[in-house]
Amino acid sequence: MFNLSLPIEDFKLYVLHQLNHFFPDKKNPQNDNKFHKAFLNSLDRTEYCFKHVALQSYHYKNKTSLSHTHSDQYTLFLWFLSNSLWKEYEDPEHASKIFYLNKVLNGLTCMYDAEMPDIFLVIHGGGIILGKASYSDFFVCYQGCTVGAINGVYPVLGKGVAMAPQSSIIGDCQVGHSVTIGNQTLLRNKHLEDNSICYRDSETGVQKVVKSRRQAWSQSFFNTSIY
Repeated sequence: MFNLSLPIEDFKLYVLHQLNHFFPDKKNPQNDNKFHKAFLNSLDRTEYCFKHVALQSYHYKNKTSLSHTHSDQYTLFLWFLSNSLWKEYEDPEHASKIFYLNKVLNGLTCMYDAEMPDIFLVIHGGGIILGKASYSDFFVCYQGCTVGAINGVYPVLGKGVAMAPQSSIIGDCQVGHSVTIGNQTLLRNKHLEDNSICYRDSETGVQKVVKSRRQAWSQSFFNTSIY
């Protein structure tokens, strides 16, 4: 069961009102059938993503929820909407507006044509830049995170990669499954094996990499096994 904070048509009108407010160019898709279909598709994609999340505000007792006043949830929904507009209908104008709206409201810079996974989480939002890397399911990132390229080369991330606040993965990085990147840690042109933890020592500032035998940090966010 998918529980929306507003009836479907009211939810769509809410998004359209925001578009009209921020982009008053009289070119917004009030009665556009393609926009309506992309909107419904993005709801399906959001529900699929959220039903794997262990946080009770997302999924609890077989009920999956999306609220227009839960900023992290709304962030993901808007990204799915921008991507659906591009993926299904190659509509760069409206996809760009939804991307821009998400950036203005929630501080997420993630282009509508990025290859984000079906299941991922943005926690707390704000100042997040997710470039066109290769992502996998169960990706988690916090505020201030960056995934980007060096000389056009982007990282490749395995399943269950979790990025703590203000961490970055840049350039030619092959990051294994169940890897954790600690607070304010920079991974630059470096590979990490499965189950690694890369962190910055709080006393010396030196970055270290260790292998963990414990359950991956990312697993705590999801109710389905990462593997």
